[in-house]
Amino acid sequence: MTEIDVRMICMPINLPSSELKSTEYCVILAPFGCLGIQTELVEGSLMISKIDYRALGTPLIKPGNALAKEFAKQCQHYFKNAGFAFDMPLKPAGTEHQKKVWSAAQSIRVGETKTYGEIARAIKSGPRAVGTACGANPHPLITPCHRVVSAQGLGGFMKEDSPGFYRQVKIWLLQHEGVI
Repeated sequence: MTEIDVRMICMPINLPSSELKSTEYCVILAPFGCLGIQTELVEGSLMISKIDYRALGTPLIKPGNALAKEFAKQCQHYFKNAGFAFDMPLKPAGTEHQKKVWSAAQSIRVGETKTYGEIARAIKSGPRAVGTACGANPHPLITPCHRVVSAQGLGGFMKEDSPGFYRQVKIWLLQHEGVI
């Protein structure tokens, strides 16, 4: 399996001001349902500010700016090849603790997982705090918290601890990446 080089890049994409709205949201189709993508103008630069997993049947909203269109294109590459490296400007977010957890998730290679406890030990935290930070991840898919699992199995995902939509997304992602 090819190693993924997912980086949290905050390089701005500068576009003519005529093409920019301060915030825009679109919804694209994904193999597990849909992805909601929010782009936001941050200090004059367009960045991804939020990515949501949405259920199949969510009304699609066509990407309206160049960044959203590029993200949709990169998602299609990832859905065909789990080793694809996303290269998107992300709006900085999170507490210092969350940033440590998200950075640790970034270091997990495609086809591998780490437990909440392993990450907790590495950043001198607790497993529940790691899970809470993963649940608050505003850039899932790019920051792969789906690769963080419980010592007893799959664990929760996106603040959902029981079987449901988000757990099914996590299963799809881990199967796609060759973990399960």
